[in-house]
Formats: sequence, structure tokens, C-alpha cells
Amino acid sequence: MGQVASSVDNTMMESFWSTMQRELLERDTWETKAELAAAIFEWIEAFFIPVRRHTSIGNVSPIELEVSFEAHVRDLLA
Repeated sequence: MGQVASSVDNTMMESFWSTMQRELLERDTWETKAELAAAIFEWIEAFFIPVRRHTSIGNVSPIELEVSFEAHVRDLLA
């Protein structure tokens, strides 16, 4: 953990919230809190984690990275 009041400690979460704000929350409205909660869950579990490109892994999605890794392993074992 970092020091108290260190601005770099929250960088990743601030980036996440900013991305969610732009890509989900500013694009639609919801009638109930349950609908909003379901939309946030869907966005995180079905898009943000598996599909969205991540700069930390070469600007590819985790699914693309996994598929290319599995192909590489198959080539090595063949």
C-alpha cells in the first residue's frame, strides 16, 4: 500500500470509473436501481473484463490474448 493522501494510489480505480462513466452511464437511463445494477454487472462481466482491449497486454482483449496463447502452445506441442 502507498502513503496516506498519495494521488497515485487511486489511479487505476479512477480510470475504471471514468471509463464506465463514458462507455455506460452517459449512454442510457434506467428506471430502477435493479436495472442499473444489472447493466453495470453486464458491462463489467461481459465487456470490460473479457472483450475490451487492454493496453497492459499489448492493446488486445483478454480473449484474443488467450486464443493466441493457446495457438502458440499447440504449435509448440505439434
